[in-house]
Amino acid sequence: MSGTFGKVAARLSGQAALLLGWAPDRFWAATPEELATILAAMRMPGGDSMDRGTIDRLMEQDRDG
Repeated sequence: MSGTFGKVAARLSGQAALLLGWAPDRFWAATPEELATILAAMRMPGGDSMDRGTIDRLMEQDRDG
């Protein structure tokens, strides 16, 4: 990771709020292992990330309901 601890922590806290609905107190009460475990569970099977092409295909498939 690059950046100061404060900058990285602020970014991670914001991501936890957006992705997990965590308030700052929940973020600070969690261990790094807890956060990593939850985020790993949110990844696609096989560890593949979702790229723009996949998002576009899914949106196209869902366009008609």
